[in-house]
Amino acid sequence: MVRPARFGYNTETAASNHFQHHMQGLGAAAIQARAYAEFDELVAALRTNGVRVLVFEDTLEPAKPDAVFPNNWLTLHPDGRVLLYPMCAPNRRPERRPDILAALRRQFTVTDVIDLSTHEQENRFLEGTGSILFNHEHRVAYAALSPRTDATLFREVAAQLGYRPVAFRAYDAQGVAIYHTNVMLCIGSGFAVVCLESITDAAERAAVVGSFMVSGHEIVNISLEQVARFAGNLLALQTAAGTTLLAMSQSAFQALTEPQRQTLSKYAALLPPPIPTIETIGGGSVRCMLAEVFLPPLGTK
Repeated sequence: MVRPARFGYNTETAASNHFQHHMQGLGAAAIQARAYAEFDELVAALRTNGVRVLVFEDTLEPAKPDAVFPNNWLTLHPDGRVLLYPMCAPNRRPERRPDILAALRRQFTVTDVIDLSTHEQENRFLEGTGSILFNHEHRVAYAALSPRTDATLFREVAAQLGYRPVAFRAYDAQGVAIYHTNVMLCIGSGFAVVCLESITDAAERAAVVGSFMVSGHEIVNISLEQVARFAGNLLALQTAAGTTLLAMSQSAFQALTEPQRQTLSKYAALLPPPIPTIETIGGGSVRCMLAEVFLPPLGTK
């Protein structure tokens, strides 16, 4: 996780992220203070519940209003590979920080760094686990195609990692492509939260549903209204005790129906801290703030 130093409304990403909104009556200092406090509350809640969290400090320069969402620029894999991703907004590209990679190398085994950022020169983008949802157990990768998720690049990365790609198109209530897959889809062990009504093509929807039937995932179908409240932006985490925690925002938790919460509670304990400022202004929620570390610790084989 990256503690934000200059969090704010990013005008460069707003064109494709319709989840971003201004908060009237708040100046830059107040917004930053609220984001900082929300970040620290989330970190504390995760640690209290047994999740190991590595926190890196954002740098003041250059200004990076979305630095709090590190899952878009890197993924860290069990075989020691690190992937760096091409980002759509130029002012997000400085989020890719060599010093963070160096710090990870001091604790984990890194066998290879695959830098895909050169695709930015071709206007081909793929924004980490914002764009790609991995079903690690069954080696399936999902992507909702959008200006931030290139179809060909997605399939190339899935093949490189050894995952079967499932690509589809997903739209919000206004018919606009949903900017990131991870706001309308979450995959955990035994369950999948997905907004099926956002996948308007019947064949694509059937392919997504069919893939979950094959893998034995119980589907929790959420609405577009729930997506707008980040009910799809969830992440299953393993605690030090080996139990499963499902991290989400308070907004997402409140948007879920009681039967949906009960279904999810069969698979994980629900953890819903409030992050209203980060969600409203940043257009991303708890899942976007978490970059999972699957790298093997140093000294392990």
